[in-house]
Amino acid sequence: MKDTIKQLQEGIKNTIIGQEELVESLIIGLIAEGNILLEGLPGLAKTRAVKALSKVMEIQMNRVQFTPDLLPSDITGTEIYNPESETTFDFKQGPIFCNLVLADEINRAPAKVQSALLEAMEEHQVTVAGKTYLMDPLFMVIATQNPVEQEGTYPLPEAQLDRFMMKINLDYLTPEQEELMLKMVRGEEVTEKKEISKIDKQFVFDARKQVSNIHVSEEVNQYIIRLIDASRHPEKYSDSLGKYITFGASPRGTIALDKTARCYAYMQDRDYVTIDDIRLVAHRVLRHRIALTYQTNVDKLQADDIVTELLNAVPIS
Repeated sequence: MKDTIKQLQEGIKNTIIGQEELVESLIIGLIAEGNILLEGLPGLAKTRAVKALSKVMEIQMNRVQFTPDLLPSDITGTEIYNPESETTFDFKQGPIFCNLVLADEINRAPAKVQSALLEAMEEHQVTVAGKTYLMDPLFMVIATQNPVEQEGTYPLPEAQLDRFMMKINLDYLTPEQEELMLKMVRGEEVTEKKEISKIDKQFVFDARKQVSNIHVSEEVNQYIIRLIDASRHPEKYSDSLGKYITFGASPRGTIALDKTARCYAYMQDRDYVTIDDIRLVAHRVLRHRIALTYQTNVDKLQADDIVTELLNAVPIS
């Protein structure tokens, strides 16, 4: 399995430079059946990485560009009148019926459209006109949003943010990575794209079974619980943290932290989770689940700073 993981990582890295956390998180999300929120400025390879993942896995991907005039039925599908049908109306599937849904600039659509994704993300099914339609067993929503441009946007409510297993913040490449990126793009313009070894999607289902058997010790289990408790009751662990956190992670965050850490351990070819695994994935799992007070803006702190403070405040044993 480790060779397949490496093959999958290399397949994605063949088309993007840098963004190690993004590549790793896409694979974790695929195995852990989790949805991912990507936040970053335009042009940071968000769409490119998702397309690369779909090509390597040979799975169907649909991209939906969210706009203010989008309707829920534009995503889920709708019933169309058919006089020749016995039931009069036929259901026409929307773009959400695929393996990978790229919800581009999700914060540009109003709440009604954003919420159209909720049932599919949580239950892997869509209900239209009282009828339920199941999604493919291999289904994942990857949403993107621009952190800077706020005009004409609708911020995601906390209830919907919580349904994303991880939030990945993307930053600019280093000058060295920028140089490699230019060489790669120029090479793509003048040469044929090299054939990438494909991975059968059965690998994902096999990996999910193995991840469910990854051992989590009582020590690690208690560390997860303490970390989540610290996000809810920060004053118990640190005198300064209390003024920065309004409310902490939900039980869904606890489950996400556990599953993400087990997937990370699996990718490292281990059958057990360590506390270091928890600490490595904590930022991507918790950064969007902690509501911050106005004081964080005054002190020029970000969600990642608060998660770092949580990790420093919570005792390992």
